[in-house]
Amino acid sequence: MAGDFGADDASETDTIRLGARIRAYRTMRQMTLRDLAGQAGASPGFISQLERGRTSASIGMLRRIAWVLGLTVADLFSEGDPLEPRVLRRSERPELPTGPGARKYLISQRPLQNLEMYSGEFDPGASTGDEPYTHGDSQEILLVLRGRATLWIGPPESASSYELEAGDSIEYRTSTPHRVVNESTEPVEVLWLISPPTPA
Repeated sequence: MAGDFGADDASETDTIRLGARIRAYRTMRQMTLRDLAGQAGASPGFISQLERGRTSASIGMLRRIAWVLGLTVADLFSEGDPLEPRVLRRSERPELPTGPGARKYLISQRPLQNLEMYSGEFDPGASTGDEPYTHGDSQEILLVLRGRATLWIGPPESASSYELEAGDSIEYRTSTPHRVVNESTEPVEVLWLISPPTPA
């Protein structure tokens, strides 16, 4: 029961490798076959066959499976072993766009597995942006490593502020509008930890 994703071109080895990666990521996320199938709009039997390399899937189905697992389709075909240790040097951290005077780096390497982790540096007066933002509905922890940061949570008209010193942390949902501001005169360094990873 082959789909339209390269059924004629993909080798049996590629099909088996793809299935093994889907199974590895599903297991890492502590999802059952039924969980993945239900959220991806497939039958458990089909997912089982796919994971064992007995069938192929359409690109549309692979997109849905990848989204449920918090991955991209490209991640499903990556050559890296998701279970192997992966070192990321400080100098190699990918920098993400943010506001003036602020720097944000991705620490958890893609493809994301069970959590997202970012580090942030804020010059005096810098912030994550003028407007609060949301992303998915996951658990997020902000930990201040150095300096004093202010976290604003809630819509702008009714936001609450929390001043955090080095060593302090705060936990909230990513679906709640939030922004980080350095209202002090010293540099600030923070960590964000998010689980499960929020959809891209």
